[in-house]
Amino acid sequence: MPQPAARAAAPVQESLDDLGTPLAEGTFLVVDLETTGGRAGGSAITEIGAVKVRGGQVVGEFSSLVDPGSPIPAHITLLTGITQAMVATAPPIGSVLPAFLEFANLDGGTVLVAHNAPFDVSFLKAACAEQDRPWPRPRVVDTLPLARRLVTREEVRDHKLGTLARFFAVPDRPVHRALDDARATAGVLHGLLERLGPMGVHSVEELCAFRTAPTRAQRGKRHLAEGLPDGPGVYVFTDARGEPLYVGKSTSLRKRVRSYFTAAETRGRVREMVGLVEAVTPIPCATGLEAEVREMRLIAERKPPYNRRSRNPERASWLKLTPDAFPRLSKVRTVRDDGAPYLGPFTSSREAELAREALLDAFPLRQCTRRIGPHGGAGPACVLAQMGRCGAPCTGGETPEEYAEHARAAREAMVGDPGEVVHALRGAIADLSAGLRYEEAAVRRDRLAAFLRGAARSQRLAALTGIGELVAARPLAGAPGRWEVHVVRRGRLAAAAVMAPGADPNAFVAALTATAETVPPGPGPAPAAAPQESECVLRWLESPGVRLVDLDAPWTCPARGAERHRELTDWAREAAEAAAEPS
Repeated sequence: MPQPAARAAAPVQESLDDLGTPLAEGTFLVVDLETTGGRAGGSAITEIGAVKVRGGQVVGEFSSLVDPGSPIPAHITLLTGITQAMVATAPPIGSVLPAFLEFANLDGGTVLVAHNAPFDVSFLKAACAEQDRPWPRPRVVDTLPLARRLVTREEVRDHKLGTLARFFAVPDRPVHRALDDARATAGVLHGLLERLGPMGVHSVEELCAFRTAPTRAQRGKRHLAEGLPDGPGVYVFTDARGEPLYVGKSTSLRKRVRSYFTAAETRGRVREMVGLVEAVTPIPCATGLEAEVREMRLIAERKPPYNRRSRNPERASWLKLTPDAFPRLSKVRTVRDDGAPYLGPFTSSREAELAREALLDAFPLRQCTRRIGPHGGAGPACVLAQMGRCGAPCTGGETPEEYAEHARAAREAMVGDPGEVVHALRGAIADLSAGLRYEEAAVRRDRLAAFLRGAARSQRLAALTGIGELVAARPLAGAPGRWEVHVVRRGRLAAAAVMAPGADPNAFVAALTATAETVPPGPGPAPAAAPQESECVLRWLESPGVRLVDLDAPWTCPARGAERHRELTDWAREAAEAAAEPS
């Protein structure tokens, strides 16, 4: 009697939905070009040949000489046999290209195939650009690298088209004429597809993603995708002890999980993980946004070893203006309910330090950690004070009232208008550049960019998390009459559902909000959820088609906030501006 493990590993008969587009139903356009040279920028097309193939049968052919508009080099004529006289009466590329693109139907899901595809694609893209035509961006299969993976050097001396055509006994041999070479490439493609079948490549999607053959572990564990739901959700790969190895999300759980066990999955680390997987736990979700949020929460909570992103949101760095009598700037990991303004979160401690230095360049805040009495006290001046970089009252430099004004301005720059920081740093950049001190100017540029990124992020988060409850809806793609509805409370996704056609919207929303998660208020720009979750919700709210159904507070950002300086967060652009300052 076979063991349960042996029964589980039996081959699984997937549905057509699981497989994607079967290779027999895919349409392939095999194309070949003859040109006046080897580079699209300085050469032109002299001939286009294409063969359209579906289910192993030729369903159409295209062939045309092209007037390149320039002389054909002698060595090209010797190679191809195409002479200047032959193209003298041929139509220009401006006439041939529209006819070719109509035949190709690359916008309709046709896969473009060529031997050494970058060469042919570069000329076609250049021709489209010359005529202000958008390149359709089709899926591309290159038979040259595919052959290198599937046909060994023991079988062929090289992987040239002619060699492969002889090896696969293709009746059409390449002769450096476009249509003949396209026919030969189509024959080679069929030979290569026959070799891909035993490797588990059965769909157009798997063919386009193929890099290496699936491992034995991948092939042997396809049964783990059997029975999974075909809707949005989260999947958890677990090992023999039930410990999570990897958490992911998808709009189609069954298709996504199955792809890990096919040739489409080429990541070495993931293939290693597949060897350890013993089970897959699906967590169906109502919408794609819910799946994305649940994935983030699970990764942060369980910290699976094969996930790299979102594992440690608690390590985010924040910049805080302390609530002392004489505030200072401090880098912290935790946001507390202390009434202090917080900037961030930053992607790294270094980013937070750069933002801190930007604020110190604009405002003479104290940098020491000593305790200062409510009236400033008296004490020896520190080195920073002697350098003019500390305005703390303990140095005798300013009165408590004057220092309080600096702290107020710094707070405003953090939560409202960052104009003073922008003005101070851009002025410093201009002065340093004028003095040819470009490295120091670059330091100020980086400080300003880091500060503005942090300020914009915290202001965007605070605007959303300041709303106690927000309800929004969007038409569900591909499902007429159905709407995905989300309840967001203080920036946290509290409920998600899909409203069916004909349902009463008011009753549906009332029921959804009544059963949504209760989210209490909290401190800082991200009081109720990880900042990544609130930003994920923001992206969805800003996507096309979203409609606000209800919200209990205005959703506004500061009119003169950091968002209006977004162009200064582009380091390359800011560097160019700094370098362009007059000397």
